[in-house]
Amino acid sequence: MTTPTRIAICGAAGRMGRALIHAVNNRPDVKLTAAIERPESSLIGADAGEMAALDRLGVFLNGSLASQIDLVDVAIDFSTPSATIAEVALCRQEGKGIVIGTTGLNEEQKEYLVEASQDIPIVYSGNYSVGVNVSLKLLELAAKAFGDTVDIEILEAHHRYKVDAPSGTALMLGEAVAGALGRNLKDVAVYERFGHTGQRERQSIGFQTIRGGDVVGDHTVMFMGEGERVEIRHIATSRMNFANGAVRAAAWIGSRNAGLYDMRDVLGLR
Repeated sequence: MTTPTRIAICGAAGRMGRALIHAVNNRPDVKLTAAIERPESSLIGADAGEMAALDRLGVFLNGSLASQIDLVDVAIDFSTPSATIAEVALCRQEGKGIVIGTTGLNEEQKEYLVEASQDIPIVYSGNYSVGVNVSLKLLELAAKAFGDTVDIEILEAHHRYKVDAPSGTALMLGEAVAGALGRNLKDVAVYERFGHTGQRERQSIGFQTIRGGDVVGDHTVMFMGEGERVEIRHIATSRMNFANGAVRAAAWIGSRNAGLYDMRDVLGLR
């Protein structure tokens, strides 16, 4: 029998962290061996299973990944950009793989991931849902078919607590469309419109952001032409979609060589 991949969850006490604990607990090929939370958290020392409304797992929340790194093969990090980069640096130093779901990384931080991936395997994706990654393939197909004959807009909605905009998933969708059309998203993205904006440029890709309530994730890409409109939409109703995908990625990366991968590599959609 294959030895399960040993998993550390960083940000274990958050909503996503608890979903990840459930996802790890549901798979026989992985095992939770470390649960990391902010050192000042009142939950330090709590059993990770009980905290996530499961049976006791015998894994207790710890304030330092460094103190637990010898117990793990792969870390899963859905936290903040600065914390994520620190975890990547540690994993690079110790030769551990890492799955990253943190959004809002700046260009310098993304460049560091590229650099670190020369030494360790990294999966970095704006969304770990299987459905979203299938949608990326559909978007590439639609973009190539329509070419420059349509206007493209991306609408995304998330819960009121999300602190970055547009979402990492919306940017992923935009990059997939722009890449299929031979455009650079940095050059054609429009993130806000106000006042007298003038006529819309055909090459632009617009983003609209909605924040409110408890929306888990809702993304729509619209291809708008003369006399017809095609919409490709993905609606997430549970964080377990993302958690299951991230844990699937952690199991997959455990046997991979150094490199920077994303969820489409994990799913074989390249």
